[in-house]
Amino acid sequence: MPAEADRSGLLDRTFEVGIILKGLNGVVELIGGLLLVFASPAAINKLATTLTQQELSKDPHDFIANHILRTAHGLTGSSLAFGAVFLLSHGVVKIVLVTALLKNQIWAYPWMIGFLLAFIVYQLYRLAVAPTFGMAALTIFDAFIVWLTYREWRKQLAQKRAPPPSLSEA
Repeated sequence: MPAEADRSGLLDRTFEVGIILKGLNGVVELIGGLLLVFASPAAINKLATTLTQQELSKDPHDFIANHILRTAHGLTGSSLAFGAVFLLSHGVVKIVLVTALLKNQIWAYPWMIGFLLAFIVYQLYRLAVAPTFGMAALTIFDAFIVWLTYREWRKQLAQKRAPPPSLSEA
């Protein structure tokens, strides 16, 4: 039994860390969405150039720096608006759900699972169209978080159904 308890404790901590990472990702998305709302495409291009300039001077073929520049240069009015709405809504939903999960709010577990499953479907579509290592890694991570969330949800439900301990057990 001790090995099972150790594994269970490790999975519990992994769930907490994974959920916290999702929450931090939600904060970054919220900030990104606000940036898209309040910044012009020219300002975003200038920021992207400033952020990548030093790295590209060392390595002109740097994948991440070039990806940031391509993305910034591709922002137009409609893609800017879509990106802002997407990031703001996605960020707010993640922050709300993660906060509720960390407070053990039972209602949040199925919502987080459904939310992540919807994005996994979208990510699988993106992988079929244009596979990338990052998208594959994100999809695997999200699937793992779905499994951990489901596991934790079942555990929380079982604890809610369990009779309270008697005074003699305390």
